[in-house]
Amino acid sequence: MTDKKTEKTYLCIDLKSFFASVECAERGLDCMKTNLVVADESRGDKTICLAVSPSMKELGVKNRCRLFEIPKNIKYIIAKPRMQKYVDYAAEIYGTYISYVSPNDVHVYSIDEVFIDATTYLSFYRLTPKQMAVKLMDAVYKKTKVRAAAGIGSNLYLAKIALDITAKHSPDFIGILDEESYKKKLWDHRPLTDFWRIGPGTEAKLARRGIFTMRQIAAANENMLYNIFGIDAELLIDHAWGREPCTIKDIKAYTPKGNSSISHGQVLMRDYTFDEAMVIVKEMADVLCLQLAEQNMATDHLSIGIRYAKYPYTPSTGKAARLSQHTDSDIDLIPAFAKLFSETAVPGKKIRKLHLACGNLIPAPGITQPGLFEAPEKEYSREKHRKMQKTIIEIKKKFGKNSLLKAINLDKASTMKERNSQIGGHKA
Repeated sequence: MTDKKTEKTYLCIDLKSFFASVECAERGLDCMKTNLVVADESRGDKTICLAVSPSMKELGVKNRCRLFEIPKNIKYIIAKPRMQKYVDYAAEIYGTYISYVSPNDVHVYSIDEVFIDATTYLSFYRLTPKQMAVKLMDAVYKKTKVRAAAGIGSNLYLAKIALDITAKHSPDFIGILDEESYKKKLWDHRPLTDFWRIGPGTEAKLARRGIFTMRQIAAANENMLYNIFGIDAELLIDHAWGREPCTIKDIKAYTPKGNSSISHGQVLMRDYTFDEAMVIVKEMADVLCLQLAEQNMATDHLSIGIRYAKYPYTPSTGKAARLSQHTDSDIDLIPAFAKLFSETAVPGKKIRKLHLACGNLIPAPGITQPGLFEAPEKEYSREKHRKMQKTIIEIKKKFGKNSLLKAINLDKASTMKERNSQIGGHKA
């Protein structure tokens, strides 16, 4: 890193195979030497491994693989996911970071990854950027026995790339990049999907134009890139040169503008009939209504997506609907979602995945003028339900999500009670 006063120093710290590392730490084992996967084997051998330990990766086992894909000759421990345990560890590790730096200089990117603006702390602690990274990594390990890797960069993008591409090949799990070293080391690196925010779709579009490296993106005609990617080309071009103007301060100050939405998706554990899936749709709609009530938002745009059982193959279906006015009431939204589901589902086909969304959100209007052909009593009924929703939210916060259930949640097809005890779709 340079000594310029204007130079920023960012750290991107990632917890190595986080879920697997936590399970190893809980067992007093070294995740670097222990073969362990985190998976719920009660879901069958097709279940996805949420994490595999570093020693498993060295044997060629890929993260997010399925249990049956692990070679039979490898002996390993299977740990059932404990999502609340991982949340607790993440909170403790975050507490470790902010014992050294201000929360204003930390951006939590995911449960196992953070960005830290270390610029002002280097002189305070009298450390080099690498020494600062080691200090934080060692503090995390001492506290939790979870190992970390770090990227160090002169901007957020370079810190992330230093972590994702160079740190994994470094014996101390630390990578360091500035704009010049980035061009020297990674301009010809392949594949492009190794770079942050470049997915297979973007890679394929570039490949059709004979572009396979960051060097080639930097040299490409910018008008062509804008024609292909629109405004996203600006980010692609900046990243090709190793530039990133956004700072943690910018992220902290950002407030979303324009239309917003909330959504809820669920992968069902077996094939559901239409009637069984209708139970799930109503439950999911109820969850969205509670979210709207909690956020004091209302919607007039609903959408649903349906994926069907694998055999026989049936293309996914989806549909959207616009309501006559914005509403946050369950007496409007649950029937509307049920109707939308009835219109969208392919008759006779078993269902395996559902996705519901409410869009075009605005602040909840409270009591509104009844529609021309609507009885005034219905709006007063909405207001009664709003108050009921607020009460339900408070009770659930205080006593747990299963402290109040509706009659539909007792249906044999219901998944609500089980999902209320999960975090991220897995047992807490």
